[in-house]
Amino acid sequence: MSDLIINEIKIGPGENRVVNLNEYYLPTGALMEIPTYVYRSKKEGPVILFMAGMHGEEVNGIEIMRNLIRAHHFENLLRGSVIIIPIVNVTSFIHKQRELPDGRDLNRCFPGSPRGSMGSRIAYDLMTQIVRQIDFGFDFHTGGAEINNYPQIRCDFRDKKGFALAQIFAAPFIVNSQSREKSLRKEAHDRGKPILVYEAGESNRLNKLGIDEGLFGCLRILKHYRMIRQEETIIPRPKTILLKRDIWVRAKMSGLFRTSKKYGTFIEKDWVMGYTCDPYGKVQSELTAAENCFLIGLNNQPVVNEGDAILHLGME
Repeated sequence: MSDLIINEIKIGPGENRVVNLNEYYLPTGALMEIPTYVYRSKKEGPVILFMAGMHGEEVNGIEIMRNLIRAHHFENLLRGSVIIIPIVNVTSFIHKQRELPDGRDLNRCFPGSPRGSMGSRIAYDLMTQIVRQIDFGFDFHTGGAEINNYPQIRCDFRDKKGFALAQIFAAPFIVNSQSREKSLRKEAHDRGKPILVYEAGESNRLNKLGIDEGLFGCLRILKHYRMIRQEETIIPRPKTILLKRDIWVRAKMSGLFRTSKKYGTFIEKDWVMGYTCDPYGKVQSELTAAENCFLIGLNNQPVVNEGDAILHLGME
């Protein structure tokens, strides 16, 4: 087994260390660091990345990483190595916002540049120091502002290795999803390093179901690759539903939105999923299902504008 090298620090087989991905200076001169936890067995095995906080307001993934570290699952790995980055986008986390201070989305800065913006430099360091050394990874996200996602893992069903990893992780939903340009997932895939995206809950709000399912998924991966003892903990396994397509239902009119459907539930064709109405009780518009589907995402914002995405539906 060779050493893992992060920011010029070598982590040898059998070592557990906390290192910084790199150092970045803010306009005030304050130093920003990205703590990276590395756990290594002395035996050969896969190198797995678990990371969260790509967007600063997506706290569920950060809580999943905290639970993984706190439970000491990795301190005596049977084989392989685990890299955990609890918060990639530290500045945005401090400000509880999605974007970097310059307004850029970090997940649209890949593969990055060593001489670019802060986001571009962080992306470059992730690609050159982390992604190149792993076998595969999982990137933990949540829904956007007021968008509550039911626990789901996203991968391209045409990618056999990525699809197999999604089935092992076994989130309640596996969503067929192509990667976006300049994203971590796209750039890693192009280098033969599958990184799957897990989505659960909404921004700036902890979601117990999403946290539990994400944690269980990580442990299922570790058990599958015999990196932790099989009897170490009992992991429930939900029924996993494959969704080949997904669409957003958008508001037909501006006003108030409400639904009686719970996210994660099955909805039959022609069922009424919700209503948009004006604030004065004069006009009301029904939202009906065009086909059988599952409600995998829900906009919790009661005040909507015409065209706003309000219901995320997935089809088997």
